[in-house]
Amino acid sequence: MSDVVKHESGDVAVRKARILLYSDDRNVREKVRFAVGPTTHGRPIEWTETATHAAVIDAVDSSEFDLVILDGEAAKVGGMAIARQMRHELYVLPPILLLVGRPGDAWLATWSEADAAVSHPLDPFAVRDAVDSFFAPATA
Repeated sequence: MSDVVKHESGDVAVRKARILLYSDDRNVREKVRFAVGPTTHGRPIEWTETATHAAVIDAVDSSEFDLVILDGEAAKVGGMAIARQMRHELYVLPPILLLVGRPGDAWLATWSEADAAVSHPLDPFAVRDAVDSFFAPATA
């Protein structure tokens, strides 16, 4: 899939990076959006935020995303369980970035089959670097 979109007029536009962000805590969602910023590798970001397990599943079933960010510390259903469920139930799945409670919980990210993990407290530079790594241009 190309990151460049061509319009009938001949104009070229960069396709938005579509990111699904799940946390039941609005402050966590704000911290992630603030850390990542409005673009990644020159691509504007289109955020879809969810606060419940059901909303995550509905969003993934009805839309395409380039990255899913799940809060492993969310109440009721944590991001680790959702990541594992998505890996086992969906045929086509975008990469998953998991927000874990502490650095020692990285092994749980492995259990959940997430592609990467960042630990709380969220370091804005670590979050930005993790997200950027999924959108980095391929090297020759």
